[in-house]
Amino acid sequence: MTTTPTGYLHGYRAEERERLHRQARFLAPTVHDGLPYERRTRLLEVGCGVGAQTEILLRRWPELNVTGVEINDEQLAEARRFLAAQSASGRVVLAKGDATQLEYDADTFDSAFLCWVLEHVGDPARVLEEVRRVLAPGSPVVCSEVLNATFFVDPYSKDTLRYWTALNEQQLAMGGDPFVGAKLGNLLTKAGFRDVVTEVKSFHLDNRDPARRAEFLGYWSDLLLSSAPALRDAKKVDESVVEGMRKELARVAHDPNSVFFYAFIQARARA
Repeated sequence: MTTTPTGYLHGYRAEERERLHRQARFLAPTVHDGLPYERRTRLLEVGCGVGAQTEILLRRWPELNVTGVEINDEQLAEARRFLAAQSASGRVVLAKGDATQLEYDADTFDSAFLCWVLEHVGDPARVLEEVRRVLAPGSPVVCSEVLNATFFVDPYSKDTLRYWTALNEQQLAMGGDPFVGAKLGNLLTKAGFRDVVTEVKSFHLDNRDPARRAEFLGYWSDLLLSSAPALRDAKKVDESVVEGMRKELARVAHDPNSVFFYAFIQARARA
């Protein structure tokens, strides 16, 4: 992640680093398909984290060279290890840095990618202004961000919803924004980007594909549980709520008539 006022909600444990790899692989078809990086060679990835998104970018666009900026030392170390193991490190430069003060000149990059980053930073407008500054005119940027107001699950799951509210409140308390996806159009326009387009991408899972529904609920449970230590430490939830949520999501995953819905926003623009 990039600038985080008081920490990263999901923490920097080894389990979280592995979860980020699983998450990137799981969501790759929805996040990466059709991105505008053909004939691009100098991409800036803001908040490269453990390198999970980086590897997918390099694999899908063989001409790309990626510069990844990350503020956390443990994440950077994992990114270097992972990309070397994938034989992908030859096309990557990883640097520690604060995305509100990028140490690059104007026109350094011809494309940019941000994924699940702006939700964790205190000043997303400043980050986007810096991204635009270092992009050559006409360069594409793609931002994928959460919109946590869209979460719905049936059967009704009171502990899951209680936990979800606590998660959002804690992210706001830490200076992040769990609803930043809805604001991407305004933020990109304010930062000086043009041709701004936003797309709502959703997961609506029900009896039409029960296997996919169960698989996604497993991923979703891992995502929510990754924030449990921070929420317990902040006294936002107790163990009964955490265990209640775990049981409810397992029930939803196997209920023959359950429904899951969540949407995020992917925005595209040009510098």
